Amino acid sequence: MKYFKGVLVLLVLVSLNIVVSENVCGFESCPKTNSNMINVHLVPHSHDDVGWLKTVDQYYYGSNKNIQHAAVQYILDTVVEELLKDSKRRFIQVETSFFFKWYSEQTETMKKAVKQLVAEGRLEFAGGAWSMNDEAAVHYQSVIDQFNLGLKFLKNTFGACARPRIGWQIDPFGHSREMASIFAQMGYNGEFFARMDYAEKNKRLSTMTMEMIWKSSVFLKNSEIFTGLLYRHYGSPPGFCFDIHCQDDPIIDGMSYDNNVNKRVDDFIAYVTSMSKSFRANHIMVPMGDDFQYEDAEVNFKNMDKLIKYVNNRQSEGSKINIFYSTPSCYLYELHQLLQSWPNKTEDFFPYSSDTHSYWTGYFTSRPTQKRFERDGNHILQTVKQLITLANLTTAKHEKGLRNLRQAMGVMQHHDAITGTEKQAVAQDYDRMLFNAIIGAENNARDALRVLTNLNNGEFQSCLELNISVCALTQTSANNIVVTLVNPLAHTSSQYVRLPVRKENYQVTDENGREVPSETVPVPLEILSLQHRSNDTQHELVFKASVKKISNFYIRVLPFPRKKHDLLNDQTIPIAENDADEFTLENSLIKLVFDKSTGGLKRVEMNGVSENIHQSFAIYKGFRGNNGLSKNRSSGAYVFRPDGDIEVLNDKIEYSIYNGLNVKEVHQHVNKWISQVVRIYEGVNRVEFEWLVGPIPTDDGDGKEIVTRFSTNLSSNGTFYTDSNGREMLERKRNQREFFKPDMTEEISGNYYPVTAQMYMQDEDKRITLFNDRSQGGTSLEDGELELMLHRRLLNDDAFGVGEALNEEQFGTGLIARGKVFLILNAVPKNPMCAERLTQHEIHLPFCKFFSKTNSVPSVVQHLIPDFTDFPESIELLSLEAHSTNKILLRVENMNSCGSIKSFNIYPLFKSLRGQQIWEVTLDGNLPLRHIKRFKFHQDGTGFIPSSVSFFSTPHKPIEANYTMDASEFTVTLLPMQIRTFILRHE
Repeated sequence: MKYFKGVLVLLVLVSLNIVVSENVCGFESCPKTNSNMINVHLVPHSHDDVGWLKTVDQYYYGSNKNIQHAAVQYILDTVVEELLKDSKRRFIQVETSFFFKWYSEQTETMKKAVKQLVAEGRLEFAGGAWSMNDEAAVHYQSVIDQFNLGLKFLKNTFGACARPRIGWQIDPFGHSREMASIFAQMGYNGEFFARMDYAEKNKRLSTMTMEMIWKSSVFLKNSEIFTGLLYRHYGSPPGFCFDIHCQDDPIIDGMSYDNNVNKRVDDFIAYVTSMSKSFRANHIMVPMGDDFQYEDAEVNFKNMDKLIKYVNNRQSEGSKINIFYSTPSCYLYELHQLLQSWPNKTEDFFPYSSDTHSYWTGYFTSRPTQKRFERDGNHILQTVKQLITLANLTTAKHEKGLRNLRQAMGVMQHHDAITGTEKQAVAQDYDRMLFNAIIGAENNARDALRVLTNLNNGEFQSCLELNISVCALTQTSANNIVVTLVNPLAHTSSQYVRLPVRKENYQVTDENGREVPSETVPVPLEILSLQHRSNDTQHELVFKASVKKISNFYIRVLPFPRKKHDLLNDQTIPIAENDADEFTLENSLIKLVFDKSTGGLKRVEMNGVSENIHQSFAIYKGFRGNNGLSKNRSSGAYVFRPDGDIEVLNDKIEYSIYNGLNVKEVHQHVNKWISQVVRIYEGVNRVEFEWLVGPIPTDDGDGKEIVTRFSTNLSSNGTFYTDSNGREMLERKRNQREFFKPDMTEEISGNYYPVTAQMYMQDEDKRITLFNDRSQGGTSLEDGELELMLHRRLLNDDAFGVGEALNEEQFGTGLIARGKVFLILNAVPKNPMCAERLTQHEIHLPFCKFFSKTNSVPSVVQHLIPDFTDFPESIELLSLEAHSTNKILLRVENMNSCGSIKSFNIYPLFKSLRGQQIWEVTLDGNLPLRHIKRFKFHQDGTGFIPSSVSFFSTPHKPIEANYTMDASEFTVTLLPMQIRTFILRHE
């Protein structure tokens, strides 16, 4: 039978005189509808996780069936086969990473057939990014990158017909406003998702507000985007799952005694009739599919063909149900034609709760070391993209190295990767994939730096274990070491550099031979005692570096000690005693007061403001139920559910004080598995808290979730603020939501929100902001208090599918995590985000460090480094990368939200990059901005009903210029928080 099936497919392919059609893939290819009926848009789809219970490759190839039966390659094989049989059939593909792998294995004949399906709108791409990304733990820079990657492949392979027109975020566990903004900035018409707080969904179902117009930005023009919630998750209707994974009966017609056509049609009509009562239009969208379905697509399509046939036959008997194959974009097209108004939405959809005891807020913090590793991957990616662009490295080897890292980072954005909600074996595979990609990309960086500096044979090694003060190149000696610093930002930045060293006497000089002040600081004892860490380097050399784009610093060991007035080494003494109960840590900008009796922080003075700030660590004991029932739900990878009150650690903290000229530190030993360094640098206006947590003990049988709290006297009035994916800030009110009254049975976890980059609280006079170095969960459970969750170790599964407890181990014991939180105390600014996003960006993209052994200091080849001095201070470089062999993608952002419009002339940069032509594109970089024509919908309450459909176009005139034109044509103006993206063709 399989032989004849294969022959049939071959005959279909051979019979196709394949010439890819033009202009038939748009809305012209959508099915015809009936204005007098309920139009049911049947959307065949398969949700294919890019890793979860199995690794990415295991899901693609179908191995490890004992874990889960899933094989993406066969899904795509059989779906294409079935689409070719009938022009009415449709299917949407979402995860470009899987499709890329599958398509690269196909014959030329099959590739032509697929191109035909795409050109006719029968195979439609939705979303289109490398993976279906999470929306809580991701940073906007990485989201944009992975859409660029996926959409670029689709464009280069299939042309304009492949460009998605809607977002399909059906499985992430809550939805961010910034993600909606990204869709709008890419020119998408709308987005659909399936998960929403159950209390909110119940209200929307009963009030016909399942679809809305989401204002995704308070700063950007034309930021509204249509947003729809699916009726019943993203699976097929109950009883109508025809997939081989399902147990529902097929539709049996003909002369069979078991003929069930009438019953199945009755049931389906009843379902869609009931469903239609929750939607405003006479169009409803019914997804047909689920996780890893359509492995034998013939079964699915054969039964859907029958369903369509027999439901529509009822129209002759008076039925008003009209059913057909469709796609989400065709569905949205029909809604756009209706000229009706829709409800408003302004905030986001966090936190997500699926039942009374299940707030999905644990994954904001789950697997903290992997969340940090993903940030490291982004740091390397942004740096390497810039370096190989500046060095003009265009070989296949360099393209491959960068492509591998792009793809690995695209996978890491997946909603079961960056979230930490995958099985442990899959987490390790993600780490392996990302590590190998980083190593490969670093080879690119090495080649580029050999071009961009005069150190032609430099090693340019990176040290991936600097977080535990280990670097292989300095393990035995840091004598004659060159530290090459790459600044990914547009503007010159001054930052402190730390390098693991032996306790010797060092001199640091810059490229001009000028000495740079430096000092050594001991590595905390808790780091030295880490298992499997070599203790050759027990100190860190610290110096301040100012870097424009690339700078080199030379380190040598002096044969004699430094003079005492030049440097204070390893001072284990109190710095100042105000009275018997206090000691202070102070520089020209900041004064920290500590309580000697407890060893903890007591007061902060900076920016002309003083506030009592007490920092503490605390433990939530994880609820340990024994099944998936709501009342017995455990705290797990997804869910945060504390059992009882928090335990604040109030025991006396042991401490040591290290007093340098430029860096001052208090090393705190909280208990056997929690320690911290509180640090201030001269000239840096923020306090650094470098925490170390683990192994979290579980010998009492309880899982634990560890938080740090900052308690003050601020009257914050139940309000605090968190960022949305590193961009705009959102107001959070304790126990409140925008649209509905939440079920606060779980009051602690129900007030947790994702903190990707920063959070703050304030009263009428003062404001405290916390910045973090990875995604974490955060809250303010009491006025004047901010809380961040740092680490989680649990002994029970929360019964939401992953099937194992979040109990990470390393070297036979619980995982140890280390990270940083930064604090700024200030007076309340007129606009709350004026300077803080610049600080946030510097924390997100610090200097990238490379190390070489040499006896001299190499200089930088300055004529290869473009000049960004024309950028105003608030204009940052978000992307500088090769778009193709002779094209560069440039993305700039106005980080300022203070209402200040910034303009600059891009011509000098265009000229330094050997530009011939430049044009503006959408945020993802793959569509000329002048082609933007995005559906505009109208909101309730405006009193305006248009007479014809309307569209959003670009809010400004796109730049399109070439080297023959006057420099005045190259002026770029950015509104607050605006991002603009350009493609530059060069010589």
